[in-house]
Amino acid sequence: MRFGVNYTPSRGWFHHWLDFDLDDVRADLDSVAALGLDHIRVFPLWPLFQPNRTLIRPRAVEQLVQLVDAAGERGLDVNVDGLQGHLSSFDFVPSWTTTWHRRNLFTDPGVVDAQARLLTELATALADRPHFLGMTVGNEVNQFSGPPHPDPDRIRPGEAGSWLRRMLAACEEGAPGKAHLHASYDAAFHDGTHPFTPAHSARLGAMTAVHSWVFNGTAQRYGAGDIAERHAAYLVELSKAWAEDAARPVWLQEVGAPAPHVPPGRAAAFTEATVRHVLDCPGVWGVTWWCSHDVDRALADFPELEYGLGLLTNDREVKPAGEVFARLAREHRSAGASGPSGSTALPGSAALPEPPAPRRTALVLDAGDVEDAPGRAVCAPGGAFFEAWMRGASGGGRPAVVLAQRAGDAAHLAARGITEVVAVDEAA
Repeated sequence: MRFGVNYTPSRGWFHHWLDFDLDDVRADLDSVAALGLDHIRVFPLWPLFQPNRTLIRPRAVEQLVQLVDAAGERGLDVNVDGLQGHLSSFDFVPSWTTTWHRRNLFTDPGVVDAQARLLTELATALADRPHFLGMTVGNEVNQFSGPPHPDPDRIRPGEAGSWLRRMLAACEEGAPGKAHLHASYDAAFHDGTHPFTPAHSARLGAMTAVHSWVFNGTAQRYGAGDIAERHAAYLVELSKAWAEDAARPVWLQEVGAPAPHVPPGRAAAFTEATVRHVLDCPGVWGVTWWCSHDVDRALADFPELEYGLGLLTNDREVKPAGEVFARLAREHRSAGASGPSGSTALPGSAALPEPPAPRRTALVLDAGDVEDAPGRAVCAPGGAFFEAWMRGASGGGRPAVVLAQRAGDAAHLAARGITEVVAVDEAA
């Protein structure tokens, strides 16, 4: 289990690429490493790296490599998001895709070719770096494909799948054998009309990424207590229902404590409860908190909740949530140092804490067709499936999730360690 952060530079936020200062980056990474974390996720801004469809700026690529090298010097592995894309309510798309040059980001052949070239070039530049984990295609790029985006690039699920396969292949071409993946915000699991589907998330790429944000209606409906604290674990388990490989890892790639939905005084407790619930889910690759450093309030027009999400302040001081996250990472690492069942690990061995036991009872989910899941609204906050799962989890159970089409598949259930299936209307 890996513990890391989404790296938000303390000086200039992601606009730091315009005035890249390696000393500032190193100081930020020192503060991350001091928390005892083991990886970061970083975000090149697409318009700055590829300002023209046929121009990828060598200097920008060189600066990204410098950042990855600086992280490696501090023992931090790095995942790189290739297409930014969308960050903290702002869209960053190149001018050659908008207004007079308006083209669909997912289906226009020239745009798709250019995106693939960028991903391949970034992956190639990093392929020989030992601390480079792999590429994520982009940060919640699926939000461009439908509402509530004000100017969506509309596509169908088949087109979304084709685009994802092309982008993942471009990453693999540049850095063969690395852990390349893609990431969607949770409309992929909650909105039956959304073209990016749970099957895309759970079947394409090296692992499944989930992004858990309780401002999606969870905190508004249920408050910041137990149900909100279980939301990340719920998404982890929900995503497994569509996986074809029972051993496919799930990465909780984004999770945070957004105020006022989580009151600042509860941020540390929310962090601890959220992570502990996720630690009870089998098959989790890691937790990557959003984010490393707060957004400087000198920067205007962010939604209020975005300013205070860091584990550290802009002055690189550790906040209460950061202290909790660092302690949980230490505890997990210490459990691994002794090996399973308290045995002594050999020097240099990869001892791990004992993994959580399989979740033996699975709640049956009927979301319709497996590929498109048109009925997935039942999985959203307030939906019948969401509430049934939360009742089971809050009542002391450890529910897994199985699709209705697989509820009678003995081999599938056995591979996941499931011994009992329960219908939603039978759930306690």
